[in-house]
Amino acid sequence: MQIGPYLLANPLILAPMAGVTDLPYRRLCRRMGAGMAVSEMVSSNALLWKNEKTLRRISHEGEETPRSVQIAGGDPKMMAEAARFNLEHGAQIIDINMGCPAKKVCKAQAGSALLKDEALVERILNAVVNAVDIPVTLKIRTGWDLDNRNAETIAQIAEQAGIQALTIHGRTRACRFSGDAEYETIAAIKRRITIPVIANGDISTPQKAKFVLEQTGADAVMIGRAAMGRPWIFREINHYLETGEIRPSPEITEIRQLMLGHLATLYDFYGEYSGVRFARKHISWYTKGQPEGASFRKMINQVDSAEEQLAKTNLFFDHLQTMKEIAA
Repeated sequence: MQIGPYLLANPLILAPMAGVTDLPYRRLCRRMGAGMAVSEMVSSNALLWKNEKTLRRISHEGEETPRSVQIAGGDPKMMAEAARFNLEHGAQIIDINMGCPAKKVCKAQAGSALLKDEALVERILNAVVNAVDIPVTLKIRTGWDLDNRNAETIAQIAEQAGIQALTIHGRTRACRFSGDAEYETIAAIKRRITIPVIANGDISTPQKAKFVLEQTGADAVMIGRAAMGRPWIFREINHYLETGEIRPSPEITEIRQLMLGHLATLYDFYGEYSGVRFARKHISWYTKGQPEGASFRKMINQVDSAEEQLAKTNLFFDHLQTMKEIAA
């Protein structure tokens, strides 16, 4: 799949997720096989650009090409300026958020709330495309509720505006993350437009990724929640698409190695105080489904220092390894 001058290594993309797809996690998922990773959402409100959170979100140190940054907002001029700002700070692709269903975002007339106003969508897309000389992509949902699904119209507006790839989460804004994804809607849109289409929603296994690619005709799939605590999902899907074989899940020793490496990058990126706190949710995701994981997570969430967090995590994985050896 190609976006502007950028040919992706494979059709697997890490979805932008607030509080998850920071620089350390994007770099990890790229190493584990993602063809591209999209940043956390950056507000188009210029008053926020100099705060610490935004400065971290626009950091691309050591990040592989292409570097895609998602921007959000409802004012065409502000969105255009946000695109220029991110271009100046290293973005190689600008992604426009018209898919987020969060109340906070929609109340600000951004995200998927924009789907209600097709004329405004057109003005925003034209403003951003004309503001920068790098590819602009768009992420949408199928509509704002089941009675108002206008994704096909939005897709045609996007193509005419010069959007170079379209990601479609197969649910309406009102559905949030409940119900089954509408792959038939994505397939219908793919047949109507010529720009690359990326399918998103409920892609959690290699088999599902292959099914969605075949069912929708999409050029790529975007993976979000299924990658949390499972960055290796990208190599598993790649292996299945290439060979038709299921790659074994990583052993406890590899999960430990990956997670400890990830924690180290979080401490370095955020500093110890914030790094320990950001690490808690990742530790919870990595250990989900492991024996005695619930009690470990309850305990580790009370730890405040990096040294103790690492020590107790190592003890937990030592225990898992011992249990596995006894069972064998």
